[in-house]
Formats: sequence, C-alpha cells, structure tokens
Amino acid sequence: MVSFSTLSDIDLEKQVAALSRELAALRKAVSRRGSAYYEDGRDTASDYYSDLAERFSEALPAIRRHSRVIEKTARDHPATAAAVGLVVVGLVASLFLSRQQKTSRTRSRSAR
Repeated sequence: MVSFSTLSDIDLEKQVAALSRELAALRKAVSRRGSAYYEDGRDTASDYYSDLAERFSEALPAIRRHSRVIEKTARDHPATAAAVGLVVVGLVASLFLSRQQKTSRTRSRSAR
C-alpha cells in the first residue's frame, strides 16, 4: 500500500508541473503583448519625430531671418547684448539652483 505522504508528494509534483506549464504560457503571452506595445510605441515615436522634423524644417527660414536680425542688433549694441546675456545666464543658473534645492529637500524628506 502507498503511504499518504507519497501520494501527496506525487500530487504536489503534478501541481508544480502544471503551474510551471501555465507560467511558461503566461510568459509567452506577456512577451507577445510586450512586443506589440513596443512596436506601437516605436511607431508613435517615429510619427512624432517626423512631425517635429517637418515643422522644424518649415520654421527654419523664419528662424534664420530672426537670428540675423538679432545678430545685427547685437553688433550694433554690444553692451546691451552683454547685459541681456548676463540676465539670461543668471536666470538659467537660478533655475538650476532652485531645482537642486527642491531635489535635496525631497531626498531629505524621503530619508526620514
């Protein structure tokens, strides 16, 4: 006669084998879905990039015209151009410093 422990061991082995097969099937399904989502995401990103490149190429002549006007103004008024440049550098520096302070505050709060 087969002992109860042997029967439960065999039953557990069958269950583990069945669960392993189900897990393998789930992995395949997830892999297929992940691949489909990746393809969709890649296509969407490609479309956005194409739209952005098209808009940029359409705007490029106007950007060039404005940059020539700004360059001429900067050459005609170098002191004003330097002052504006310093203001812009100061604004960018303050932006970076304020972000670093926010990041350090968030880190110190999460460490508590």
